[in-house]
Amino acid sequence: MKVRVARPGDEAGIDRMIRALAAYERAADQVEATADDLGLALFGPDPRVFAHVAEEDGQLVGFALWYMTYSTWTGRHGLWVEDLFVEPAARGHGAGRALLAAVADECVRRDGRRLEWWVLDWNDPALDFYAALGATPMDDWTVQRLSGQALTTLAGRHRDGVR
Repeated sequence: MKVRVARPGDEAGIDRMIRALAAYERAADQVEATADDLGLALFGPDPRVFAHVAEEDGQLVGFALWYMTYSTWTGRHGLWVEDLFVEPAARGHGAGRALLAAVADECVRRDGRRLEWWVLDWNDPALDFYAALGATPMDDWTVQRLSGQALTTLAGRHRDGVR
């Protein structure tokens, strides 16, 4: 098993794994992104998202997709792992640990102070895996999200000069 930076041509494999992850997370119907969208985001003229992949016998078996963050408290950037996934048949062989280690190395190399991600509270295997790596749950924080009509409405208030 080898971990490397994603390169053009990996989009279909990453897309396949994103769909498998969404199915596992009981949200398969929520995936809108396509392999073409991934290609543009990862390898287009202004990439703002990056990925590492795990490869075994020439096949992609895992990926970590990440982007830069910034902490006003540390005064430094960090990295946010949007998705980490390893094919079920490849689990238990170090691919997940190797992917996170590669992203941690990227964070440290960029003088980052934090490597962060979300995990569903019912995903006990992932929670156990992250705890074994030394990750700390951020129990005091609640995720907030604006999307769809609520996002559009709030943006419209700004455009209309409404406070």
